Amino acid sequence: MKRFLAATPILIALVLGAFFLWGLNPERDPNAIPSVLISQPVPEFDLAALDGVGVPGLSQAYLTDNPAPVVVNVFASWCVPCRAEHAVLTQMVERDGVRLMGINYKDKPEDARAWLEDLGNPYERIGSDLNGRAGIEWGISGVPETFIVSGDGTVLYRYVGPVVGPDAEEKFATALTQARAINGAGT
Repeated sequence: MKRFLAATPILIALVLGAFFLWGLNPERDPNAIPSVLISQPVPEFDLAALDGVGVPGLSQAYLTDNPAPVVVNVFASWCVPCRAEHAVLTQMVERDGVRLMGINYKDKPEDARAWLEDLGNPYERIGSDLNGRAGIEWGISGVPETFIVSGDGTVLYRYVGPVVGPDAEEKFATALTQARAINGAGT
């Protein structure tokens, strides 16, 4: 019995270590999580503007009549990966002419406003999702998540996690190019 009790911490450490290593497996891609929204209309939502930012709010109606695809990014000031991807999104807007919409998820308006003042605001519209209901409707599993929505309001693509690094940026750029081809907009 004493040997079993002495070996118990070692067994627990081995089991926890195995789970840790399994979680670090690079083949476990969070983007492999299917989204029921792909090829479906954007969910119904109507979010008020983020106070003091100077851009309008965001709603389903706005996403259903556009000449080209738009990108919808779910972000929060308390989200460290959101800060990391912010420069990439800003560059996509400035360099590639991407139309970027934001859903500010479960964030204090004053914190979100300060975050955007510090990093810059690349968003054309930002809806404030204080209670997280719109995030639930979009089926997000965390922040950041970024969607590509066709001009008619159909969700074409979902990227889970920050769009950071060459692989992520290439995946997203490819999906955006495909969305533009589907929409018939060359830019």
